[in-house]
Amino acid sequence: MTPEINYWAVLLATLSSMVVGSIWYTPKVFGTRWAKLAKVDLDGAASSAVGAILVTVLVSFITAWVLAGATAIAWHFYGGNFLLGALLTAGALWAGFTAARFITHDAFEGRPPALTTMNIAHELVTVLVMALIIGVWPPAGTV
Repeated sequence: MTPEINYWAVLLATLSSMVVGSIWYTPKVFGTRWAKLAKVDLDGAASSAVGAILVTVLVSFITAWVLAGATAIAWHFYGGNFLLGALLTAGALWAGFTAARFITHDAFEGRPPALTTMNIAHELVTVLVMALIIGVWPPAGTV
C-alpha cells in the first residue's frame, strides 16, 4: 500500500521550512546567538550559502514528503482527525528521530547545550508548521 499524499501540501510545507528558517535565524531572533554558539561567521560570502540552501530545500522536501506519508498511514491506522494526526505524527517523529539524534551527536561532539536546544526547537517548529499545512490539506478522498 502506498500512502496517499497531497503533493501540493508537501510543496507548501517545503516552502514553509524556508520561511521558518529565515525567521528563526534572522539576527533579531536567534541568528546572532546561533552564529556565536555554532561558531559561524555571518559576514562570509553569500555565495557560500547557495549550496546549503539548495540542500535545505531538498531535505525539507524529503521531510515534508515522509511526514505526509507517515501522517496518512497513521490516519488510516488510528482514524480520527487528520490535522491532529499530522501534528501528533510530527511530534513523535521529531522526538524519536530528530531530537534524539541531535542530542546524541551534539553530546559526543561537545556542542553547547544551548545550541542543541536552539536547533531542536527550530526543528520542532519546522515540522509542526509542516504538519499544520499537511493536516489542513489532506489528500483528496481520505477525509
